[in-house]
Amino acid sequence: MASNPPAACCATGFKHEGTPVGEVKNIDGVNTYITYPKDNKTPEKAIVFLTDIFGIFPNSQLLADEFAKAGYLTVIPDLFQGDPINVADMESGKADLPSWLPKHQPANVDPVVEASVRYVRETLGAKSVGAIGYCFGAKYVTRLLMTNKVDVGFAAHPSFITHEELGAIQGPLSIAAAEIDSIFTTQLRHESENTLIKAGHPWQINLFSGVAHGFAIRGDMNVRIQRWAKEQAFVQAVSWFNQYL
Repeated sequence: MASNPPAACCATGFKHEGTPVGEVKNIDGVNTYITYPKDNKTPEKAIVFLTDIFGIFPNSQLLADEFAKAGYLTVIPDLFQGDPINVADMESGKADLPSWLPKHQPANVDPVVEASVRYVRETLGAKSVGAIGYCFGAKYVTRLLMTNKVDVGFAAHPSFITHEELGAIQGPLSIAAAEIDSIFTTQLRHESENTLIKAGHPWQINLFSGVAHGFAIRGDMNVRIQRWAKEQAFVQAVSWFNQYL
């Protein structure tokens, strides 16, 4: 295992303030958040944003809007088809991952992810497509890279990735990692470095001190180090896509 399965730390975090500017459309039965670069409805470069266990919720939408401001058409498919972990359950500590996870395995999620990539290529006309994954979604970045369905990948505090998936990627991959992380541990991070070296494609792992799993999408913006790390993980992702997408 390159990263452990999602755990309790996946169901913690903070909601971010702001108003999403994109729109939700039903694409072949899957709700999809779509946000465009300013004054450009036909961009050639797109990002498929693969969420954590909370699916399409304000934190993800606001971050997708930031990628759009950076020049990338960004879409967020509902990976869980109406069954994400409820934010209220997160806040009350009632999120039940052990009973939820078996319903959202690759057999269920892969078709949604792959359909989203086809949509941005064939319907929206993107010539280059990257994938971004946070926590749960990071696994599906590697699965897309395994089969050349996307050109570039970025993952933040990944969970559930196997060494076989990581070692089979066919394109550049950047990872933002947290110092405090029981899922993407120090040992697994070092093992992942060796796996990526052997894979032979451009790669990067940035380690952020003083922050925990989830910082890049659910960090507390009132805590200076968490805000800085979240912002720098975004800069890392944009720089990676500017270089390779």
